Amino acid sequence: MNEELRRIQTGTNIQEKANLIWSIADALRGLYKPHEYGEVILPMTVIKRFHDTLLPTRDKVLETYEKVKHLEVKDGFLQKASGYVFYNISNFTFENLLSDPNNIEENFLAFLHGFSENVQDVLKNFDFEREITKLANNDKLFFIIQEFNADKAYMGPDKITSTDMGYIFEELIKKFSESYDEEAGSHFTSRDIIYLMTDLLIAEEKDVLIDEGVAKTVYDQTMGTSQMLSAMEERLKALDAEAEVTTFGQEINEQTYAIAKADTMIRGGNPDNMKLGNTLTNDQFEGYTFDYCISNPPFGTDWKSEYKKVKEEHDKGENGRFGVGLPKKNDGQLLFLLNGLSKLKNTGRMAIIHNASALFSGAAGSGESEIRRYVIENDWLEAIIQLPNDSFYNTGIITYIWILTKNKPKHRTGKVQLIDASNMYEKRRKNIGSKRIDITEDCRNIVVKAYGDFTNKEYCLGDRTVESKVFDNDEFGFNKVTVETPQYDEKGKVLLKKGKPVADTDKRDTEDIPLKEDIQLYFEREIKPYNSDAWIDQTKTKIGYEIPFTRMFYKFQKPERSEEIAKRIKLIEEKIVRSFEALSGQEVEVDD
Repeated sequence: MNEELRRIQTGTNIQEKANLIWSIADALRGLYKPHEYGEVILPMTVIKRFHDTLLPTRDKVLETYEKVKHLEVKDGFLQKASGYVFYNISNFTFENLLSDPNNIEENFLAFLHGFSENVQDVLKNFDFEREITKLANNDKLFFIIQEFNADKAYMGPDKITSTDMGYIFEELIKKFSESYDEEAGSHFTSRDIIYLMTDLLIAEEKDVLIDEGVAKTVYDQTMGTSQMLSAMEERLKALDAEAEVTTFGQEINEQTYAIAKADTMIRGGNPDNMKLGNTLTNDQFEGYTFDYCISNPPFGTDWKSEYKKVKEEHDKGENGRFGVGLPKKNDGQLLFLLNGLSKLKNTGRMAIIHNASALFSGAAGSGESEIRRYVIENDWLEAIIQLPNDSFYNTGIITYIWILTKNKPKHRTGKVQLIDASNMYEKRRKNIGSKRIDITEDCRNIVVKAYGDFTNKEYCLGDRTVESKVFDNDEFGFNKVTVETPQYDEKGKVLLKKGKPVADTDKRDTEDIPLKEDIQLYFEREIKPYNSDAWIDQTKTKIGYEIPFTRMFYKFQKPERSEEIAKRIKLIEEKIVRSFEALSGQEVEVDD
């Protein structure tokens, strides 16, 4: 199935299933507040997904269980019988649960307890058994199970792919989050952005992967419902059907972690590689390194509550993840950049999403600037791609994909590529939250081509454009120098102290001098002619790094001639006068 057909099928599945499940949620009105519907609907959706996935091998599992139930170690036999790393040994299904409404709570709990331990761990994160009792006591449990048992609620992987299921969960999370005015987009990234990230990650080594086969590890430090991981696996297996792709992820939200773990199990991955916890303060993958890191961490959110532990990690210096520097406490996105780099193999590659502040926030010598300096001076920053506005569900702001690697190809050494893809998109017929555009397959291919060509060039797709520019690393660095001017006494004589001029702090100034320029030559050319007594206090000089993306792509537009502006104003005045005359019946003269 090509991508366009898959996209249409996915869209249909999402709408049908999400609308159905949301309609079931409406039955909870009164017993639950709208923002609490997820406490029931999300775990029920996960349970039904597990249930339908296991239906084809259910009889084989029960037969196997009868043969091995006396053994201490049964998991391997039962997993083999089910065809998955999980199973259920209860005699109940959603169908026969409904045949005994008087014992629905007891039987449903027996059904849940029949799942293997890894599923029990998933369900534990929902704290669902408490809700089951509440539903049963209010005569809602039978109805909920009945609705989820309908033919149109079937969620087996033969009909609903992992991609479809990911979107269904995300659509539900979005609805529940919106009802509570929560940041829904913090849980997930739209699939068109994910596909662009994955294609950029493998673009430089695509031919090698095809020739030599794929055996890769992929890590997402803020995995949400794990859709980036599943997309990366999908992309690599498209290159090599026999690919060995092992995914790892960490997530702070218990419910989205549970969904990610469930999805991993159904995809045939190792659920133990999915970890719960705060990546910044509770690194679950200490000592691990991976081939790929792909993530969309939160940006513009503070990390004050994590400061103590992050500072402890920072104080370890080179032995910690954050030894390079700490950003301001109101935005921790660059901490995730450092964490991701610490998790890359020496041949590893990373794609990470940031907003604009990661490019330039922080003065020379600040934590943010030092992090950029660390990345660029180590020659790890390969490219930054500006995305179109309105690409995400929960924000319309400018966002960027950073591509980093610890092993740049020879032709990229010492260089950084900037790609302005802000105009490469198609408008959606229907908005999803703040998402008003899609980066279609054709659009994505143009962006990936621009990246692969690695040259200064503009690319077109109809009236849509992408522009690529390549810069030397040191073009992003500068020396921030302090320029001093001496005090003057009443007679205009320079004040001296120990034979040296005394600086007038009110006239102190700073200059950002590009690293490529000699400081003294710049001073003689740009400062000395206008302030003959000035000098540079070299003890205060700091090196800074910023990436002025917008300035790098600035195109001068010649101002409109004043005569043309005057003509336009004249026409507007005449139009206003005619309107006034029509309303008042009086004639008004207009000055030339």
